[in-house]
Amino acid sequence: MTQSTMIALAVVAVVVLAAVGWLVWQRKRSEALREQYGPEYDRTVRQMGDQRRAESELVKRQERVEQFDIRPLSVSQRDDYMARWRTVQAKFVDDPKGAVTDADGLVTDVLKARGYPVADFDQRAADLSVHHPRVVDNYRAARDIAQRHRRGEATTEDLRQAMVYYRALFQDLLEDRERAGERAAQNGEREVERTAVRADERARAHDDGHVRESDDEATQIPIQRVNSGANGADREVRR
Repeated sequence: MTQSTMIALAVVAVVVLAAVGWLVWQRKRSEALREQYGPEYDRTVRQMGDQRRAESELVKRQERVEQFDIRPLSVSQRDDYMARWRTVQAKFVDDPKGAVTDADGLVTDVLKARGYPVADFDQRAADLSVHHPRVVDNYRAARDIAQRHRRGEATTEDLRQAMVYYRALFQDLLEDRERAGERAAQNGEREVERTAVRADERARAHDDGHVRESDDEATQIPIQRVNSGANGADREVRR
């Protein structure tokens, strides 16, 4: 085999390995995005008409949201928003249309308090999908009903469903899901540390046991059995 042939084969091998590595990376990225976004992943693929373009869009959303200063709500803020939600929900009995409008406004207030931009609804929904993918479609559906209600096209049952959608999103926004992954990683690190400490304690206890056993053996008086005579009986002699 000539040197040029060997070089050509080496180049081909490198190209094949690179292609395989890229395919493996692409598959893992697809799995990670599907796991993160759930139904929103499939929705985006349908909307974009191409899986690669859809995944690129989802990655861009994540990069955009990482630039936001997303803040958890304080205890007092949570209590205040919960009280406001109960008022809005009670209002639905006598004024369904007004309750839906107020629910939409309350969700927007929570978004602002948490640090999400709220100028454009479509962008707002896209931003929410990064950390709240399970409820963002509910938000879109509730918003659609609210708009139909303004045109006089929504039934009372539609408005009731909109309240259900808004409530699901509202409850999700009260949770600090944006830092859930960070907290899980911290909890994992703490568990590793606790496991290491427990293992170290067990090792020390085991070592101490051996030391105590050795000490006991060193302080014992040896016993020797000797024959006492013709009857063959043994007797114990302590040295």
